[in-house]
Amino acid sequence: MEKTSNILITGATGFIGGFIVDKALAEGMNVWVAVRQTSSRRYLQDQRINFLHLDFDDCRQMTDAMSGLRFDYVVHAAGVTKCIHAADFYRVNTQGTRNLVDTLLALKMPLKRFVFVSSLSVVGNVREDYPHKDILATDTPCPNTNYGRSKLESEHYLDDLTRRGLLPCVTLRPTGVYGPRERDYFIMAKSIKGHVDFAAGYKQQTLTFIYVLDVVQAIFLALDHGQTGGKYFLSDGNNYSSRDFSDLIRRELGNPWLIRIKAPIWLLRVVTFIGEYVGRATGKISALNNDKYHIMKQRNWRCDISPARNELGFAPEYDLDRGVTETIKWYKDNKWL
Repeated sequence: MEKTSNILITGATGFIGGFIVDKALAEGMNVWVAVRQTSSRRYLQDQRINFLHLDFDDCRQMTDAMSGLRFDYVVHAAGVTKCIHAADFYRVNTQGTRNLVDTLLALKMPLKRFVFVSSLSVVGNVREDYPHKDILATDTPCPNTNYGRSKLESEHYLDDLTRRGLLPCVTLRPTGVYGPRERDYFIMAKSIKGHVDFAAGYKQQTLTFIYVLDVVQAIFLALDHGQTGGKYFLSDGNNYSSRDFSDLIRRELGNPWLIRIKAPIWLLRVVTFIGEYVGRATGKISALNNDKYHIMKQRNWRCDISPARNELGFAPEYDLDRGVTETIKWYKDNKWL
């Protein structure tokens, strides 16, 4: 991967995207980031960044915006993880991806790699009855959330183009990504600081995590030598319980006294149903929604990362202990906690 290459990064104003931009700049690449006119650029202050307004709903607008530009690499990390209406997942995650790729192909971009940041959520409850077995790249996906289904539909479209030799696509499927600037796991840290730790379900739940910088590591390995058509699960290589995560957060917060609440799944269903209803009534996205119910209900989030290790040379540098330490420190230093 040449340092003077031109790279387009979508989702750059989001959690993972900002770190991808930092890495590309550190590699000496010419960096273009896709932004909306209303997007915050708080973490995109480097003067070397080239901003490009792209409307993923409008192929004509994107054609005009990218006409005359040349990208060697594209990292497509844009997308939504929470929506008020299910159709918005497909409009943004699925149709938006199709529109972007169709525009790149119509402009005959000389792409060496197109890296698509998908999600472990595309596999859904595969091996749900076997919580001690890893989900494999060869397993048939069975997503149980609108988010997962929208990502899988995007994968299918990209797979078809790749099989036809039209797109050099590599797909990454990270598990739960955490780290500085992340807001969903921050809610958990904030709750623990407020002396409450909440978990759902009485059956064993096996979780996996990955620190944001390890996701970035995998992205740049994929850009450099990922196999076209390859799909790679990403985690730190370890399996955890929800208690592991909360205990580490609690430790970094100075071990505050804690009330642990473990609610039955049926109660979570009631709470998320109400959250979904309130979100639609108020027009404000709630963290407690139908997708969240299916995510928290699922017991098995293990995944096999050996293909990423063997084919990409992926070597996670942050286990949960180190990653949580860095994350909570950032939250404190930036007055989030």
